[in-house]
Amino acid sequence: MDTLSYKTVSANKATVNKEWIVVDATNETLGRFSSRVAQILRGKHRPSFTSHVDCGDNVIVINADKVRLTGKKWSDKVYIRYTGYPGGQRFTTAKELMVKHPIALVEKAVRGMLPKNRLGDAIYGNLHVYAGTEHPHSAQQPKEYNINTIK
Repeated sequence: MDTLSYKTVSANKATVNKEWIVVDATNETLGRFSSRVAQILRGKHRPSFTSHVDCGDNVIVINADKVRLTGKKWSDKVYIRYTGYPGGQRFTTAKELMVKHPIALVEKAVRGMLPKNRLGDAIYGNLHVYAGTEHPHSAQQPKEYNINTIK
């Protein structure tokens, strides 16, 4: 006779049902918005969350060029990259990055909130960011989602 009345059920690649979600970044604060998107990508909003499995949804972010930064972060927040050569450290402010590559702010913020391993790389592949309202994923029939409903 089995004495346990409840058993822990872990999700796996075969049992996870992934959905497509559209999220609008208009007038959203970058950090708060990115952390909520990272939660959805990771699957932490689901009761069947399993930490070692990609059980999150595919997220489409539209209007990424209309995201907000508070305070003096447009001029003070600095993104650092390295060319690979001696003395090749390059610095870019958030304002310069927005002009040159408008979707990079959201991509970098969400990427920094995901795990730094192979699972994080796979989860990051489920993020699709676009500067305008148009996206090529209408065949997947994505659902509109209000990002502020996540607690």
